[in-house]
Amino acid sequence: MADKRNKRIAARTVTQEELRLEQDRNRKANWKRWGPYLSERQWGTVREDYSAQGAAWDYFPHDHARSRAYRWGEDGLGGICDRHQYICFALALWNGKDPILKERLFGLTGNEGNHGEDVKEYYFYLDSTPTHSYMKFLYKYPQAEFPYGRLVEENRKRGKRDLEYELIDTGVFDDDRYFDVYIEYAKAGTEDILVRIDAINRGPEAAPLHLLPTVWFRNTWSWGLDERRPRLRRDEGAEIAAIKLAHYYYGNRWLYCEGAPEMLFAENETNYRKLYGADNESPYVKDSIDDYVIHSRKDAVNPAQSGTKAAARYGKMVAPGESFAVQLRLTDAAPGSGKSLNGDFAKVLDQRRAEADEFHRALIPAAVAPDRAASCAKPPADCYGANSFIITM
Repeated sequence: MADKRNKRIAARTVTQEELRLEQDRNRKANWKRWGPYLSERQWGTVREDYSAQGAAWDYFPHDHARSRAYRWGEDGLGGICDRHQYICFALALWNGKDPILKERLFGLTGNEGNHGEDVKEYYFYLDSTPTHSYMKFLYKYPQAEFPYGRLVEENRKRGKRDLEYELIDTGVFDDDRYFDVYIEYAKAGTEDILVRIDAINRGPEAAPLHLLPTVWFRNTWSWGLDERRPRLRRDEGAEIAAIKLAHYYYGNRWLYCEGAPEMLFAENETNYRKLYGADNESPYVKDSIDDYVIHSRKDAVNPAQSGTKAAARYGKMVAPGESFAVQLRLTDAAPGSGKSLNGDFAKVLDQRRAEADEFHRALIPAAVAPDRAASCAKPPADCYGANSFIITM
């Protein structure tokens, strides 16, 4: 099998992605250390079941997810992490109406859905390379309040012979009143990841949107895996807004953030007071950023701007058809290195997009018709324009 592959590669020009794969395979460069290893939805599964009776579907409900620290696996919207899942990055959203931040996909547990476990969201993995040197993700976020309770209640009423009650059935996407939220990742190096977020208002009226790119450490210190606690803090010495990550395994990293966002810091710790009526070890817990944004609790986040979870908050009233874009960079390059958001950011992003297309084209047989080849490589661009809505089952 390897000989056949090598012969095919020798018959044409080797793509940049194939060179990266070879470097990774030969352990010359760890291109796969960072990737889309973060679940969009971790709650409600056997992965976090510590119940005495093995009640996997009921032990960790969605309502606990924003307030309760995970042990074995984190989750986040369109996120990435390192292969050990020590450091996590994902996007949180708020439309000004939801009762909670949109930090993860919502769905029904196996006991709630009339056809079993079922995510009630619309999200699409548009592009990726094997080394994750380039990735693109799309999430469709309603501008109306997300109907969490209605989805649970209506599906509970239905039997196995009935159709499922889907998010689009609730009417929250009527008149195209939603945001297309694209997240792109491009690696400038094995430890240097560019992030671009584009949110487009598909609706007929201006609508508010808050983007909260969030970085945090999986909690490995409070339950016996490793007592060493990593730290996040705002780096006042950086040339732009930056969060410094100090982790005992990886050393120092920085998240550079475009513009002048509001920086919010908390701890990735369970809110025992909210869930169980017990005392918290820290006043700044996992859902503190949620309380600050949604409920305007100014004392919810750490004024010292340090912790184990942090978000950069961007907010804007987005006009119809307008794009709200933010750029970030997660890197091991220290301030003063010139690797913030200027210089080669756009160039690297364009280059990785082109290399992803080049790699996919090289895999598609020449005999495949052009339109079929395009759909094999990635969905056509007009599938995701205004007045279009693609639904996956």
